[in-house]
Amino acid sequence: MAGDIPVTPVMVWHLKMPVLGFRFGKFTYITDANRIEESELAKIRGTEVLVLNSLRKEKHISHYSLSESIEVAKSLKVSQCYLTHLSHQMGLHAEVEKELPDGIHLAYDGLVIKTSGYTY
Repeated sequence: MAGDIPVTPVMVWHLKMPVLGFRFGKFTYITDANRIEESELAKIRGTEVLVLNSLRKEKHISHYSLSESIEVAKSLKVSQCYLTHLSHQMGLHAEVEKELPDGIHLAYDGLVIKTSGYTY
């Protein structure tokens, strides 16, 4: 717990290295990942907001690509997903935003995340 917010570690893979993401109540933050086991996806299901890494449009050995991140977000049926850990190879923010499905956005400095009951 962090105050009254339940905290759940979520183990993800950064190529062959296990790393942790975290679920804080109805908000989940995962970066530096290219694979999430089904047992760990179960910990994320029901989250309202997901922040997930998306390095670039092309496939990468240890990070999700844009299409892979979108696929994960859609499979989890989250209301809002913000993509982070972006490289300069992703392209311009305004241009990439036009390509994204509803409910999926590029994260940005100063972003405030709101879920039912909490602001992060």
